[in-house]
Amino acid sequence: MSTIQDISWVHLAISFCILLIPFAGFWYYRVGLTRSTIIAIARMTVQLSAVAVYLEFIFEKNNAFLNLAWVMIMILVGVFTTLKRSNLNAKQLALPLIISGLTSLIIVDAFFLGIVIKLPYLFESQYFIPISGMILGNAMNHNIVGLNAYFEGLVNNQNLYYFLLLNGKSKKAAVSPFIVKAIRKALNPMIANTSVMGLISLPGMMTGQILGGNSPATAIRYQIMIMLAIFTGCSINLMLSIIIANKKAFDKMDRIAVDVLTKNND
Repeated sequence: MSTIQDISWVHLAISFCILLIPFAGFWYYRVGLTRSTIIAIARMTVQLSAVAVYLEFIFEKNNAFLNLAWVMIMILVGVFTTLKRSNLNAKQLALPLIISGLTSLIIVDAFFLGIVIKLPYLFESQYFIPISGMILGNAMNHNIVGLNAYFEGLVNNQNLYYFLLLNGKSKKAAVSPFIVKAIRKALNPMIANTSVMGLISLPGMMTGQILGGNSPATAIRYQIMIMLAIFTGCSINLMLSIIIANKKAFDKMDRIAVDVLTKNND
């Protein structure tokens, strides 16, 4: 395999010129996305540059406490982004989502890093941080869809929930239709994407490993492992988030606490 071809800062700057093509389309069709796109790309560039500097420090130190602290920051950012995008009450639901995120990450990391890869040092920054980040990033996206579908379903279809209770169903049975719908809505896109992976597109991690000089066979093995970790982590995180958040979603009489579920109860 050939050595990786580096990209200089000058050539990286030149790469931004390609944005003139979509910007021209935005201008022509008057879609109004130019400013938000520039802000998003500027933030991405600054954030990734800052993270690169910090990760260089973390990778050099390779300290378990530093690595755990960085992952906890990722969990907190993911949780509060999820709550904001789902229009849920952060004061009531932040702790349940932090617990579910941390629990799912412990299970998945312990299995794949400790049993599958068999790392002698479980908190090896080269593996622990990137893999945890991929799991948390994907879990955040699917939690936004799933939690929004679940809580919106409860609030907007309260009659179904109370109808089931009044007809002798348990609370577990009454909320089951909402949970099923939320899980399906959140995970179906990932299942569809997974089913065509390798045929329509090469995943990011696999592409990165090939560009980094690893053989396609090694890259494929890692990509399969990562997809299993992401799917499992997303599924556990979403289901735990719903289960734990349910303790805040209902009062002692099993009535839906609408003011707890949404910021805008009007």
